[in-house]
Amino acid sequence: MANERQERAARAEQMRKEREKADRKQRNLISIAIVTVVIALIAVGGYAVKSANDKNKTNTELIAPKNVNADYGFVYDAEAAGGEAGKNPVKVILTEDFQCPACLSFEQQSSVFLNDLVKKGEITIEYRPISFLDGSSANEYSSRALNAALCVLDKGGIEKYKIMHDLLYANQPDEGTAGPDDAALIETAKAAGVTGIDSCVISKRFGPWIEDAYEKLADDGFKGTPWVRIGGKDVKAPTPAGLQQAIDAAKKA
Repeated sequence: MANERQERAARAEQMRKEREKADRKQRNLISIAIVTVVIALIAVGGYAVKSANDKNKTNTELIAPKNVNADYGFVYDAEAAGGEAGKNPVKVILTEDFQCPACLSFEQQSSVFLNDLVKKGEITIEYRPISFLDGSSANEYSSRALNAALCVLDKGGIEKYKIMHDLLYANQPDEGTAGPDDAALIETAKAAGVTGIDSCVISKRFGPWIEDAYEKLADDGFKGTPWVRIGGKDVKAPTPAGLQQAIDAAKKA
């Protein structure tokens, strides 16, 4: 009997040791699994952060927005304005800077007149926007605003660009002040009907293209904004009356 009790006790002790060994093994496996998951999460998180940083890093590559031509311009015509195309519309080339106070005055004075002629099919407007007034802003608003507008053009086309264009002038900051930040520009783009351009705005995707556009314009004899050319001639007084006179002359040429 004593031997049987001893054997049972020995078996029980052996079973206890085996359970403890199994428990330790299971705990080790769980610990390894947890560590593996944590490492994987850290790696995924790190990759996500890196990807976000890469996407928002200031772009240095020359990338042209969609819908632009070789002259760094893009055309707003009757179709885009919701009108009917006319025969042989006169091309109005308009160069402006979103930080330019004189451009704002031009928009306030002549935009309704020009937009009406576009809808009637009498003219098209070829926008050739530039940025050269970052020094007039506390946060480089000129180039950031133009880049945001080009992001809208790239994704939404000329119709959305025109809406963005008008909204930017309606909210033009005073010279020497800080213009709307990138988040505000993204919200303005949403108001224009274009979303999903956050990275494009933050990274200044079209910055190098904007620089190229200005260099080309300088080679063409840039004299300041707003710069309006009709029929190959500069319009010295771009008031509605002056514009109409230039348009009539271009039609007769």
